[in-house]
Amino acid sequence: MENVHDDPESVGRLAGTINAIDGDHTLLCGTGDDLAPGVLPLVTRGEIALEFFEAIGPDVETFGNHDFDFGPDRAAELVRRSPQRWLSANVIREGEPFAGVDRWAIERVGDVSVGFFGITDPTTPSLGDFEGELTFADPIEAARRAVGALRDRGVDYVVALSHLGRADGRLAAACDVDIVLGGHVHTERIERIDGTVLTRPGSGGETVLEIDPDAGDVTRHVVSDGPLDTELADRYRELLATAGLDTVVGHVEDPIGRTDREAYRGESRVGNFVADAYRWAAERAVGTDPPVVGLQNSGGIRTGPPLSGAVTTGDLIGLVPFDEPLVVIELSGAELRSVLREGADTPGFGESDWWHAHVSGARLRYNHDDDRLAEATVAGEPVGDDRRYRLAVSAFLLYADTEFPTLAEASVVDRLDTQYEVLIEYARAVGIDPEREGRIVREGL
Repeated sequence: MENVHDDPESVGRLAGTINAIDGDHTLLCGTGDDLAPGVLPLVTRGEIALEFFEAIGPDVETFGNHDFDFGPDRAAELVRRSPQRWLSANVIREGEPFAGVDRWAIERVGDVSVGFFGITDPTTPSLGDFEGELTFADPIEAARRAVGALRDRGVDYVVALSHLGRADGRLAAACDVDIVLGGHVHTERIERIDGTVLTRPGSGGETVLEIDPDAGDVTRHVVSDGPLDTELADRYRELLATAGLDTVVGHVEDPIGRTDREAYRGESRVGNFVADAYRWAAERAVGTDPPVVGLQNSGGIRTGPPLSGAVTTGDLIGLVPFDEPLVVIELSGAELRSVLREGADTPGFGESDWWHAHVSGARLRYNHDDDRLAEATVAGEPVGDDRRYRLAVSAFLLYADTEFPTLAEASVVDRLDTQYEVLIEYARAVGIDPEREGRIVREGL
């Protein structure tokens, strides 16, 4: 569901495709990030997901990091109101499974019993502002306990609902699991590791995967080719219209792509647009001495349809749909080089060759053969270790342990509007016409 809530056509076809596959011998499973993110999740605080759930009737689900975007209390409320059975073996609140969910469960299809358990990336608290409210137990140890309980009960198959991302392979190697249904990483995966089937549908609701546990076969269903649930699509259109998100703030003649390639493969027009808006807002607030660099983390740019023609407030909110302010921090040149170097580091939700930074006001050259930042300039001058610089970033990055850890001790000199409000203001004042300029050069790939 991640990145699909804001496109009524895609939501309708996803529901239509699922319902066309579903039947008496099918169990419908979710692997997290179904409550958020997106524009409609943001304005309804996740409520919109309940309408999608009612349309498809899921059986089991686990938590993704974005399911906590509106805080643990809101997540718990939505869980209680959801039709499916939520499972988590490692998300703990006050010593008990979060929201009173089960650690594992057994579902029966005819004469076949299938044991399910849920597991979530333990770095999730660092991706939100609720650290201390929830505890995330070691996922492998929690998985082993759940698998042991299920095997003791003689289930025919054990299935992991996993929001671990790249750690799914470690889960499969460490535990006696027949199938891992994965999430978190935005790319599709269908493979086997030592007899365990590993799957992941990717983001954007583009694919539904159907797994036959007897044969281990995986069938891909392309959502764009599927039937349309017109009632659900119309409901989403109605909510988008009533949310007042259709005000036009700019125009784009040459469509600006928003796929994973634009987000994670280095410099892109959409990345430059966001980073330019951040630097523009920061320079208006704090000036240009010391020099300002704008930085957007790749994972914060949400994929979706290209920005094209008339661009609305909803389009730009959907680009970075998070209630996080933009902050300006001051740091040394040595610290800035460290931050820029961390663009090559891949957190658990990314593929090994992804790039995690979009910049404005800086140019950099990274050599992947040597795993080093070979060159970095700001305002046309090499970054000096002892010089001072300012960086405009989402406040989220100051608390995200897995992304740009150098920023954890950063000194905030100013706090600006919410990220998407900065984009809207920039589009109105400057326009939307980004170009690729050679800001990020990656060598050795």
